[in-house]
Amino acid sequence: MDSFTATARRMPALRSEIADHPERYRILTGERPTGRLHLGHYVGTISERVRLQDAGVETFVIVADYQVITDRDSVGDIADNVFNAVLDYLAAGLDPAGTTIFTHSAVPALNQLIIPFLSLVTEAELHRNPTVKAEAAASGRALSGLLLTYPVHQAADILFCRGNLVPVGKDNLPHVEITRTIARRFNERYGPVFPEPEALLTETPELPGLDGRKMSKSYGNTIGLGMTADETAAAIRRARTDSERTITYDPEGRPGVSGLLATAAVCLDRSPADVAAELGDQGSGALKALTTEAVNEFLREHRERRSELTAADAASVIRTGNARAAEIAQATLREVRDAMGMIY
Repeated sequence: MDSFTATARRMPALRSEIADHPERYRILTGERPTGRLHLGHYVGTISERVRLQDAGVETFVIVADYQVITDRDSVGDIADNVFNAVLDYLAAGLDPAGTTIFTHSAVPALNQLIIPFLSLVTEAELHRNPTVKAEAAASGRALSGLLLTYPVHQAADILFCRGNLVPVGKDNLPHVEITRTIARRFNERYGPVFPEPEALLTETPELPGLDGRKMSKSYGNTIGLGMTADETAAAIRRARTDSERTITYDPEGRPGVSGLLATAAVCLDRSPADVAAELGDQGSGALKALTTEAVNEFLREHRERRSELTAADAASVIRTGNARAAEIAQATLREVRDAMGMIY
């Protein structure tokens, strides 16, 4: 049985355990601040974080600023991206009282864990990681040391706070597996310190961009959470469709039409095929109008809450989160050094 099948079979029992005993779990999740957050982030990950937080699961969200440079030469407008991500987290319902929001670079003790962790994996294991292989192929340049060791950095992110639950999609399951490997090998070599975290497979399918391709800021096919209603309408108006009047859901044959249908459907909590059947032969104009209305209504409350927040609110949340994460990381690092006989 492959690891995905085994993990998928475990999900009903795991979700039941989380519902019955949320206090037993601590999740670590987050993203790289390479740009503004978009609708795909909201439906794919942020809403799940809010659900778990509200269910009583202690939640850590890392804004992985150091990891921005795993596959690029500069950090870009990183401060703006970080602050806007935190504003979107707060507007979506993440509560700093139950969720620790922090930045990677502000927690040096976390990053120091990478050194002993690197001794626990082989070069071959790192090269086999799907994300490393995919990013290396996409970058078109030599593999950097930071990109090669990216899975070890993620293991440090998860284990510094004793995270034992990691929400992931199928493609990111290997990151949890290598984290489990690192935790197990450390415990075998030095004594029990770390839990072996479990993957919590997310149920939301990946939302395509407005053009049917993968939703990506670099493609310009996203609907940013910080967009206004008018900006959203303009982005949807610019989306490329085709001249066929009958609306059908065909991701391969009609990617533009299907991307809009998928966007409308997730906002309306319906299937893309159902939305297509409703539109019938009304054409792309009607599809774009329906999609615009659906997205703007879906994000209306989020935008209202976001408009009430300021950069000062984001800065305060980050300072508090960084201080708590740093305290936990220092305690974990001391325990690691003690287990390794390095307290002098």
